[in-house]
This record gives sequence, structure tokens and C-alpha cells, in this order.
Amino acid sequence: MTPGTTRRLDLVGALTAGGRSSRFGTDKALARLEGRTLLEHVAASLEDRPLRLLVAPPGRYALPGWRPVPDTRPGDGPLAALEAALLAAERHMGPGWVAFAGVDLPRLTPAYWALLAGARTPEARSVLTLDAAGRAQPLGALYHTDLLLHVTALLDGGERRLRLAARDAVTLPHEAATRVSPQALHNVNTPADLAALEAGTEQ
Repeated sequence: MTPGTTRRLDLVGALTAGGRSSRFGTDKALARLEGRTLLEHVAASLEDRPLRLLVAPPGRYALPGWRPVPDTRPGDGPLAALEAALLAAERHMGPGWVAFAGVDLPRLTPAYWALLAGARTPEARSVLTLDAAGRAQPLGALYHTDLLLHVTALLDGGERRLRLAARDAVTLPHEAATRVSPQALHNVNTPADLAALEAGTEQ
């Protein structure tokens, strides 16, 4: 389905969980919040997608209903994971939109993804939310499979910054996202971030 058509939630879900968790100290995806792992929290926000892709080292995680996708460039970060997700989405579903998330954002919700999906335009190829400082957030964002060649070219050129993947972007105000999902952009990088989220003291 092409951008701008009436099926606004025709998103492939893609979750990257291949990071080193160096700042967290242990495997962040398996850290627990309110009885569930961070991996399970983020997966729940995308549970009704027609195709769900888990980009991670083979065999590391068990996530029922999710199709495992190997990271084709291990160690190259979330930009490489996005490349793998776009490639798999196009192979299995054809051209279309991918909701790309990481285990860093356990407060993502279906309402958040619906907001981003509704902001798409026929010309857009990415939809991102601005944080409180006005910076576009490349995780918890939508990317069209048309960006695959662009992402591959970035990686082949030695680029690793995920934020450069976004082209022809729609950006949503921070207030719009927090209105439907107040904690959606709370990023968990360290145990202290997780403790703040549990205590309800996140920024």
C-alpha cells in the first residue's frame, strides 16, 4: 500500500534489540519493568501489526508472533537494523511503511503509532516526533521502504547515525505525542533511567 491511502494503520512493526547495552551494564532488552521485559513492553505497542519483525542476533530472544530478522551488519547500530527491517518488510509485504522501535522506549503505545500513522502524507517517507528540546527522534518513528537504497548508501559510506535515515519527513510536535502517550519518549539507557520510569519521576 502506498503512502496517503485510507488504510492508516497498515504498518509493519519492527523492533531492534541487537545493541550492546554498554551504558546499561546488562542486556537491556531483558530488564524488567512492572513484571515484563522492556522487549515485551515495546512489542506490546505493535502487537496488532500484520507483520512483526525482530531484528536481533539469531536465537537471543523468544518473542511469540514475531519473525526473527538477522542483523546483516552486526555492530553497526540501529541504522543497520533499520536497513534489515526495511529489506524484510519489502520482501514479505511489498512497498509500505515500517514502525521502527527499540527496547529503549518501553512506554510506546498503540495510540502513539496511530498518531504517527495519521500524520503521513503522500509525499512523506518518514514520520518522526520531536522531543521536548525540538529534536527529531529517529527511534519510535515511521520509515517507508522507499528509503532502503538511501539507508544502504549511508551504511556503505561509513555512516552510522540513525537520524540521517529520515528524508521527506513529517515531524510531530512533542506536545502532540505526549498528549496521547505521556511517557512515550522516555528513553531508557541506564538503570537510573529505568528506576526513574518506575518511580514516575522521568523528565
